[in-house]
Amino acid sequence: MSLPRIRAVALCTGLLVTIAATAPAHAQGLSPTEARGTSISDQWQHGQGIVTHGPDGKVIFLFGQVQPSVVCSPLQVCDIELQPGEIVRDVLLGDTVRWKVEPATSGAPGGQAVHLIVKPAEAGLVTSMVVTTSRRTYHIQLKSHQTQYMARVGFEYPEDVSARFAEINARIEASIVPGAGVPADQLNFAFSVSGSARWRPTRIYSDGMKTYIQFPSTLAGQDAPVLFVISGGENRIVNYRMNGSMMVVDYHIDHAILVSGVGRSQEKITIRRGG
Repeated sequence: MSLPRIRAVALCTGLLVTIAATAPAHAQGLSPTEARGTSISDQWQHGQGIVTHGPDGKVIFLFGQVQPSVVCSPLQVCDIELQPGEIVRDVLLGDTVRWKVEPATSGAPGGQAVHLIVKPAEAGLVTSMVVTTSRRTYHIQLKSHQTQYMARVGFEYPEDVSARFAEINARIEASIVPGAGVPADQLNFAFSVSGSARWRPTRIYSDGMKTYIQFPSTLAGQDAPVLFVISGGENRIVNYRMNGSMMVVDYHIDHAILVSGVGRSQEKITIRRGG
């Protein structure tokens, strides 16, 4: 073998060794754990998450569901608005040469919202951005398109949704009258009470099927008065039960009497529907 040929083979061999040593990670084998990890990350990065529209054309992503992909365009700006009151710590870009991010703010002091103004240098780019704040960390994919872009982007936060549901539930519970379990506007409070007794009812109402007689809290745990419903000129006992200081009558009463004690110490209260 001539000398030039030997050198050529040696050069090729060295080149092959160099290529093998610097082969990209995707050409290397992955362990089962690594493969599963990259699969999980890929599902999150490319998952079909919920996206909807907000006020003024804002594109809304549900935070944390998937990695949001924001599409921008050269010579245009993408406005990514964060939660009001959120303080930005760091903004990290995968490609700092062809992507630019500038901060802006809106809102009154104390409740200002930070805006990240994103601008790509050219179309056909893909990179990632990590934004750390005082409340959370955003992982966002950025893509550039020749003409299409998202002018305004924002987020819906699961904790905000939960807080709104809790507020709604609290308002509903506040409107529910004890015992009846239905809103107050569905109840009939048109009852008159006459007579004097230490346990005189504080409130009486009906849901159309049952009647609820609320006694002072001091009656809880003590003997309740006996209820007689007046019907056809006769006193009749109907089914009822005590729930703390609440008497629940399984009847829509029109005229009734509550009686406690006997003889001169007897106390009596008369109830009439409609006054």
